[in-house]
Amino acid sequence: MTRPFRFGVNTLAIASGEEWRAKCRRAEAAGYDVLLVPDHLGMPAPFPALVAAAEATERPRVGTFVLNTGFWNPALLAREVATTDALTGGRLELGLGTGYVRAEHETAGLPWGKPGERVDHLSRTIEELDRLLGDPEHVPHAAQTPRPPLLIGGNGPRMMRLTARHADIAAFQGGRQAPGKPEGVLELASAEQLDATVARYAEAAAGRAEPAERNILVQRVVITNDRRAAAREFAAHDIGLDEEQLLDAPTLLFGTVRQIADQLRERRERYGFSYVTVLDAVLETFAPVIEELRGS
Repeated sequence: MTRPFRFGVNTLAIASGEEWRAKCRRAEAAGYDVLLVPDHLGMPAPFPALVAAAEATERPRVGTFVLNTGFWNPALLAREVATTDALTGGRLELGLGTGYVRAEHETAGLPWGKPGERVDHLSRTIEELDRLLGDPEHVPHAAQTPRPPLLIGGNGPRMMRLTARHADIAAFQGGRQAPGKPEGVLELASAEQLDATVARYAEAAAGRAEPAERNILVQRVVITNDRRAAAREFAAHDIGLDEEQLLDAPTLLFGTVRQIADQLRERRERYGFSYVTVLDAVLETFAPVIEELRGS
């Protein structure tokens, strides 16, 4: 069954409380369904930002996109999640990932570890959150039962299996570690590479009773009458994909409003991506696409 579209906007910076509340209200008026914040050093602390977002709006849900579980102790995280869900009236969606920027862990004085160790910690965190938040005796209580919807973001085969087991929302970032670059430096995946990642996830999730919603993080939105020129300009930055590959990359949207809407419909059919997240720099730019697709 084809899911209807949902749209999220991920905010990377907050200048002030007044500016943040105004931005959240603009996003609500533009039709966004979820207001999101990431979890990086040098960016806003996610949970207070989400409480403020919910207080400034009425309709959108709020979510972490995504928490770096290496920063978090599971018991303390359960307290934050339950409190935030209660304060937002049950509007929280909890996004979790392993983290991918080694320098942030070093700055925070936290262990980085091998990839397998980071996935182990994420797995233990999910299990503990399920146990703690699902316990009717746990205080504070989350508003949603047994816990807020869980989004998991990642790429590798083991992450796909973990996502297939636990996630209500499977998030695909469409990026990968750039070969020969420091850990945490990503490059865009091609459509064919994302085909393979989604296929691994679909195989792992084949036995699920209830299919997960699938999310894609869009890195660039350009409204233009000349898609090819936009792709050619982007390719000049030597990002690992050529012009033709960029035109087909699921993380990029180039074209008129109608062309972009058609691209998203095609990608929903091809990959199952019905939940689309954009960055706050294109909050207004992307709004006409939401209007074009509303109800689809």
